[in-house]
Amino acid sequence: MTASSVTRDDLDTVLAALANAHRRAIVHALGLQPYSISQLAELRDLSLPAIHKHLAILENARLIRRRKTGRTTYLTLERQSLRSLQGWLAGFHPYWGTDAESLANYEEFLAGNPSGTTPTTSIANEESS
Repeated sequence: MTASSVTRDDLDTVLAALANAHRRAIVHALGLQPYSISQLAELRDLSLPAIHKHLAILENARLIRRRKTGRTTYLTLERQSLRSLQGWLAGFHPYWGTDAESLANYEEFLAGNPSGTTPTTSIANEESS
C-alpha cells in the first residue's frame, strides 16, 4: 500500500485500528523499539488473549509485523501503512490554515456565491456532468 494507492478500504481499516487507545499506544511503543507480545501485554496491563485481539486488528491493518526469534515472537512497526495515511492526510494540507482562515475563506466564498452551492456540491456537480 503506497501513499498514491491508498484505497478507501485500506484507509478505513487503518483508521479503525487506530481508533482504540490501546492500539494507538501499541503503535507508539513499537515505533520506538520492537517488543515481544508478553512485553506489550505487560506494558499495557492486558491479558494475553486481550493483547492478541488488538494485535490481530493491527496486523489486519498492516500496521505491525511479527518476527519469531527462537521461542519468542517480536513485533515491529510496519511503517508503510502509516506513510500511506500520512500521504492521504497531506492531500488536505493546502486547504489547512488556522481555523479563522478556513472560516474566513468559506465566508468569502459564500459572499461571492449567491446561488448557495458549496464547494463540495459544485465539485460533485462538475464530476457528474
